[in-house]
Amino acid sequence: MAAPGVVDVPSLLDQQRISGYQIRVGALCAAVVFLDGFDTQVIGNLVPSIIAEWKVTRPAMAPVGVAGLAGLMVGALSLGPLADKIGRHTVIVGSTLAFGVMTLLTGLLAESVTGLLVLRFLTGLGLGGAMPNAIAMTAEYAPHRRRATMVMVMFCGFPIGASFAGFISAFLIPVFGWRAMLYLGGALPIALVPLLLMELPESIRHLVLQGNQTARVAAILSRINPARAFSADTRFAISEERGHGVPVGHLFREGRAVPTVLLWLVFFMSLLNIFLINFWLPTLAHDAGIALVLANMATGLFQAGGVISTLLGGRAVDAYGAYRVLSPAYVLAGLSIGALGFAVVSPPLMLIVATIAGFCLIGGQTGVNALASTFYPTFIRSTGIGWALGIGRIGSIAGPGVGGILIALKWPTTAIFIIGATAALCAAVALFAMGRTQAARAQLAAQPAAGE
Repeated sequence: MAAPGVVDVPSLLDQQRISGYQIRVGALCAAVVFLDGFDTQVIGNLVPSIIAEWKVTRPAMAPVGVAGLAGLMVGALSLGPLADKIGRHTVIVGSTLAFGVMTLLTGLLAESVTGLLVLRFLTGLGLGGAMPNAIAMTAEYAPHRRRATMVMVMFCGFPIGASFAGFISAFLIPVFGWRAMLYLGGALPIALVPLLLMELPESIRHLVLQGNQTARVAAILSRINPARAFSADTRFAISEERGHGVPVGHLFREGRAVPTVLLWLVFFMSLLNIFLINFWLPTLAHDAGIALVLANMATGLFQAGGVISTLLGGRAVDAYGAYRVLSPAYVLAGLSIGALGFAVVSPPLMLIVATIAGFCLIGGQTGVNALASTFYPTFIRSTGIGWALGIGRIGSIAGPGVGGILIALKWPTTAIFIIGATAALCAAVALFAMGRTQAARAQLAAQPAAGE
């Protein structure tokens, strides 16, 4: 049956069940994020082996972690706004190809700390563009009632990929050497690119905002719901704010300034913790006398805990709201991260506490990604997510860097993890304040209507 006139695309998506086509879009984005997680985590698992082969000190490896994360930051800050201009599809495909090629070249060419540093920075540029646009793409194909669930389930790809890197490195490195992990981490994204080119569509909401893509929008909606047909004169619309000029400037307009800064603080503290643990937990646990296989397995379980939390947390966020769910999650993350510093002396206890820490911290970060995807409108969604992740990358740079400095100063392991616990509690406070700010905004918006 034809549907003439104006069709509000978000309302249409909200009115029907989630289709197989939408799930396929989310699955392709999850595949990209899986490989992002693998390539982001893999360097931390390689550090002990590289130190042994190249005869370098532990603090000397810290700049390698910083360089990769600096590339992630630059990629997120620049490619998010670019995607809001040219579309998500092109940036996702280009970013995936870029980090795949550079990871493969790292395995082939890295012969020194300096060379590894440069190659990891270039890899990070591609990684930085992939994640914010995968989040935005998934959010823009999701109905509002299930958006947090779909984004968080999709984002499970990241901790699964990072967990896979932790587990497989425990078995692959002893047999084939540390470079084999980079060959695998490069080959998989390159192999995914043809599938992305053929099957991943452009964001339907982005196409609607362009205003001249009626045929493409109609074709996508027909694939989402084959029972619907649209006449040639059908127009498609989105009932939300549009903007002109520099996308970043819109992050601070229409009452978004304070929540944006608070969101950046959460991302900073959260990613500082995740990358501190990802990069240094294997080394610190190994230095405490735990076998390297178990040390790498602890990092894998840290990521696996995040997967479990993400699968359970999406419906909770949709049902009860992000602030009510995520603020307590970060409080629990702080407590478990602090406990991790005491648990590294006992392999069974370390594995248990690492899983709990990942459950709270990575699950919380995944929920914050979903929050960012719902907080910003379509025309600045990739910019908002990209800049939040970009600012968060400063925290992710600080994590390995601060860890390296504290190790060089011979700080005890317990003190290093207490620093991480404090950062998680700061994230909890910022989320609580953001929630209160948004509640106050909602009350102010309702007052004129109440007085009419």
